[in-house]
Amino acid sequence: MEGTRYRHWGIAMQHDTRDEQHEQQGRHEHQHQHHDSRPADRSAHAGHSALAPGKAGWPMAARATLHCLTGCAIGEILGMVIGTAFGWGNAETMALAIILAFAFGYTLTLRSILKAGVDFRTAFRVALAADTLSIAVMELIDNGVIALWPGAMDAQLADALFWGALALSLTVAFVVTTPVNKWMIGRGRGHAVVHRYHH
Repeated sequence: MEGTRYRHWGIAMQHDTRDEQHEQQGRHEHQHQHHDSRPADRSAHAGHSALAPGKAGWPMAARATLHCLTGCAIGEILGMVIGTAFGWGNAETMALAIILAFAFGYTLTLRSILKAGVDFRTAFRVALAADTLSIAVMELIDNGVIALWPGAMDAQLADALFWGALALSLTVAFVVTTPVNKWMIGRGRGHAVVHRYHH
C-alpha cells in the first residue's frame, strides 16, 4: 500500500513538473512573440504619426509647392508660347496659361498616384483635392505680379523682361504658397492625401 502511494506521488510529481515546464515554455513563447511585435507596432505608429494632423514640416510643404510650381511653370510658358504664336491678346493668352497650369499641375500629381496602383477615378479625385487650392493661390500670386509689373503683360518671348517677370512671379508664388501647403498638410489635407498612397 505504501509503495503504491509512493508510485502515485512520483507520477503526480512528474505531471506537475511537466505542467510547470509547459507553462514556462508558454510564457516564454508569449513574451517572445510580444517582443517581436513591438518593432512592427512602432513602425506602423511612426508611419501613422508621420501623416497625422499637426506633423507637417517646412521641407514637406516646400516639396509639395515645388511640385505644383513645376506644373504651373510648364503650363504658363506653354500658354504664353501658344498665345504669342497665334497673335492673341493678353486676356486670352493669360486665360490659356492658367488653364494649362492647372492641367499640368493635376497631371503631375495624377501620374505619381497612378504609379502606386490606384484606379484613375480615385487618383483624379485625390489630385483635385491635393492641388486645387495650391495651384489657385499660386496662379493668383503669379499672374498678379505679372499684371502689376509695368510692361510685363506686353513683353514678348524674346524679351528679357518677359523671363525676368516670370521668374520673379513664380518665386513670389512659391514663397506665398508654401505656408498654405504647410497649413493644409498639417490638417491631413492637400499633399498629405497624396503621401498616403506612397507608403
